[in-house]
Amino acid sequence: MNVLVVGGGGREHALAWKIAQSPLVEKVHCAPGNAGIAQVAQTWPVQAEDIPGIVALAKEIGAGLVVVGPEAPLCAGIVDAVQAAGIPCFGPDRRAAAIEGDKAFARELCRRHRIPGPGFWTFDDLRKALAFLDNRSDDPIVVKASGLAAGKGVTVAKNRAQAAAAVRECLEQGRFGAAGATVVLEECLEGPEVSVMALTDGKTIVPLDAAQDHKQVLDGDEGPNTGGMGAFTPVSFVRGRSWGQIENQVIIPAVHAMNRESRPFRGFLYAGLMMTNNGPRVLEFNCRLGDPETQPLLMRMQSDLVPYLLATAEGRLEECEPMAWDPRTAVCVMATSEGYPGSYPKGLPIHGLDEVETGPDLQVFHSGTSRRGSDVVTAGGRVLSVCALGADIPKARARAYEALERIQFRGMHFRRDIGCR
Repeated sequence: MNVLVVGGGGREHALAWKIAQSPLVEKVHCAPGNAGIAQVAQTWPVQAEDIPGIVALAKEIGAGLVVVGPEAPLCAGIVDAVQAAGIPCFGPDRRAAAIEGDKAFARELCRRHRIPGPGFWTFDDLRKALAFLDNRSDDPIVVKASGLAAGKGVTVAKNRAQAAAAVRECLEQGRFGAAGATVVLEECLEGPEVSVMALTDGKTIVPLDAAQDHKQVLDGDEGPNTGGMGAFTPVSFVRGRSWGQIENQVIIPAVHAMNRESRPFRGFLYAGLMMTNNGPRVLEFNCRLGDPETQPLLMRMQSDLVPYLLATAEGRLEECEPMAWDPRTAVCVMATSEGYPGSYPKGLPIHGLDEVETGPDLQVFHSGTSRRGSDVVTAGGRVLSVCALGADIPKARARAYEALERIQFRGMHFRRDIGCR
């Protein structure tokens, strides 16, 4: 069958790369794709948010399955539209995608169904939010834009002044537009973070292995939050009792909660967790795979992904066997444009890609690239990531960084401590 992947980032490159390996797939298409995705799929100049355009394209190519990568089209109802056209589509519908698109809803969902998370307070009035901050201690607090902000709408404020500034950015200055019209203030928790994703059709749950993301732009977890500067999997401290707590206190209750609220969830449910001394606490839910966690996870996944995607879309995930995983470690390091996560240049030639010998144990996934003539050029803040497999974290790190050193573009930045926690 033909498969259409919707999106154009590193997550979608990894998905297209993995889907293309399936014997069930005749051809992979991607809209809009990028220069790297074009090596494994036919790309089309249709934007992910152009829902009528995606539906028309799916019909034109005779897609047997549409796989949606990014959160924005999911929250806008792309799955509803594609399925209404009679085409199987992987991902949650618009109502279920609110678990990411509306952080205030997600927090209330956790409260109603006793899913463990931080204390939180929601405001859409600037004066009330600032008054709340004035009347609390000067302890750290997390400020979040309630809507979609491409992973940049979160501030971990160290004191009241920083929190007030972040609230003003949302409610007064409109930095995040409609996404910041409501802010969620959260208790600041302590502990290591971990990302756990699971496939679910609302009835059956197939968990993926755990991964750990590095969100701050600078080494040592300094600087502003980004969409992610690198990741690794597996995570040594998520096993046994910890894994059982995550499944029984978070993943299973969340799937049941969405069912009870008439928002059955089908797709990848992502739980961003803080592993506290009292167990896992939900920092966020996402309605799709994480980026860059997807890249190292799919490097380690030995199972054919396509049967799981199709079974999830058709509500028969119980027919699938547990996934098989490479026991080795995968490390992913992201290279970004100068200035990211702020403003950054585009159109800079990328050199050295042909000097990296890729294969089953090493891949370069493109996030923000395009082609200009014979050149691959930068087209985003996060440009590309190098992912490598190794017997342990040091070996996988060494292989990834060795390959990354062969790639160059003006102002290229990457963290040098991915996997060092």
